[in-house]
Amino acid sequence: MSETFEGGRVTARYDAPEKEALTATLDFHRATIKWKLDGLSFEQATRPMTPTDTKLLGILKHLAYVERWWFQDNFLGRDCTYPWSESGDMEADFKIFPGETIESIVALYDAECEESRRIVEAASLDDVAARARRTGGHPTLRWIMLHMIEEVARHNGHADILRELIDGRTGA
Repeated sequence: MSETFEGGRVTARYDAPEKEALTATLDFHRATIKWKLDGLSFEQATRPMTPTDTKLLGILKHLAYVERWWFQDNFLGRDCTYPWSESGDMEADFKIFPGETIESIVALYDAECEESRRIVEAASLDDVAARARRTGGHPTLRWIMLHMIEEVARHNGHADILRELIDGRTGA
């Protein structure tokens, strides 16, 4: 049994095998972050809401690159590009640049998530990342999936607060 929430978000089946449960849980949180943008104008989605310039659309853009970083770069060992690669600005993945739109950043996020799903589908949870972390260890795909659930869920908490500040809308 699973549950369906506002925005068409579906939880994992209660009796799902581990890989299916991890994938469904991550997909639930991926859908939640996109749902937080539902109905907002570009101005609302890009309004700086904190002293550090945090904005809802910036969080989604950041999460697109987090998907790329963990699944393509670290797990598969691909050489990937990032917004900070040329500028050296390590916060560039949170910034919205001229010409970017809600639609273009949602499309980027969707594409990165879809590639992550293909990678997960083709691998075992026990497979280890091609690249070692700074600590020298090679995380398993299981660890990466758990970390991504944590990462997206944490940013969903930020998004909850930002959305409430923008227009009062709340909901998990």
